[in-house]
Amino acid sequence: MNIELKQKLQNVLKNEIAQGEIPFGSLLVQKDGKELCYLEEGVTRDAIFRMYSMTKPVTSAAIMKLMEQGKIEYTDSVSKYLPGFAGQMAMENGKITPVKREVAIRDLMCMTSGLVYEDDLGPAGENTRMVFDDIIEKLSTKHPVTTIEAANRLGKGILAFQPGTTWNYGSSADVLGAIVEIVSGKRFGEFLQDEFFTPLEMEDTGFFVPENKRNRLVTSFQKTDTHTFIPYTGCRLGINNAMDKNPAFESGGAGLASTIDDYSHFAQMLLQKGNYKGRQILQEKTVDFMTSPKLTARQCETLGWGIGHEGYNYGNLMRIMEDEKKASIAGYNGDYGWDGWLGTYFCNSPAQNMTILFMTQRTDSGWLSVSKKLKNLLYFYDSSK
Repeated sequence: MNIELKQKLQNVLKNEIAQGEIPFGSLLVQKDGKELCYLEEGVTRDAIFRMYSMTKPVTSAAIMKLMEQGKIEYTDSVSKYLPGFAGQMAMENGKITPVKREVAIRDLMCMTSGLVYEDDLGPAGENTRMVFDDIIEKLSTKHPVTTIEAANRLGKGILAFQPGTTWNYGSSADVLGAIVEIVSGKRFGEFLQDEFFTPLEMEDTGFFVPENKRNRLVTSFQKTDTHTFIPYTGCRLGINNAMDKNPAFESGGAGLASTIDDYSHFAQMLLQKGNYKGRQILQEKTVDFMTSPKLTARQCETLGWGIGHEGYNYGNLMRIMEDEKKASIAGYNGDYGWDGWLGTYFCNSPAQNMTILFMTQRTDSGWLSVSKKLKNLLYFYDSSK
């Protein structure tokens, strides 16, 4: 890598920490199948991070695996697998009405299901909050809430809108994890281990952190009004922050822990059209389907809460750049990836044959400014060659 560019990337990390935006951070860039750059500030390379919503692309890959095996259809009604999704009701024009059609797997994969997260103010959000609160309350009891139980309970709540009519971020991926369990006959984590983590050599990835690795699990931090940080120990979205117990609820939306190198194996597999070190983990056409835009123009109207998602579409639990000329973030059409609540981020750029991964642990982060700055730098570097 150009020495000047590397120094600029390092300076971004240092400045974001100095300004109290992140407590620490690491960056890994891979291009043409080789490591282009690794940088760290305040954290080591073998650190284990809570992925939160960067779990979602892995869940998407699991559904893709079942599809290419001929075990499910994209258009299957969710009630075919989970009875809690039968006879649903949805909000429409301020009223609770029967659904005009059932939620399909496609809706879950594209966040057009009507399921939301607990911060939604309507009845759909209230039901989600009750489900996740119950998961947290029973984490250490003899009868914890399971993945399938949680999914059925989410389905019994009132949907925020008629399925397929619009887009809203929510708990859809948690339901997909339950579908994987039902169809495969394995626990969700076991399926991921067999189909992805083992063949991809993701040795430090899972729904909990074993005791012998727990010293590598980094602290989660919460930002204060004075731009300082205090440790965060809460259990958002049913996730045990300590990651010290094998959970009954294996969250397809937020539950995985991983390292920057482990996740890079998954990202590189996708970038190489499903291939990892000569092994075809997913078929090439499967990856093409998985990384293609899926939302209609109407569904895109609510995409991204208006915070820099111009030019993007969405599909299969990832953002996908569809019109680079309209985008606020530098990139190419076909760039795809996602981020997590604690600030983890990945992006694959097929046009650049590049993977970008950034890791930190700060609450309420999502797609952080630091990740956007790093991506911009790498884009301008590549396009100037």
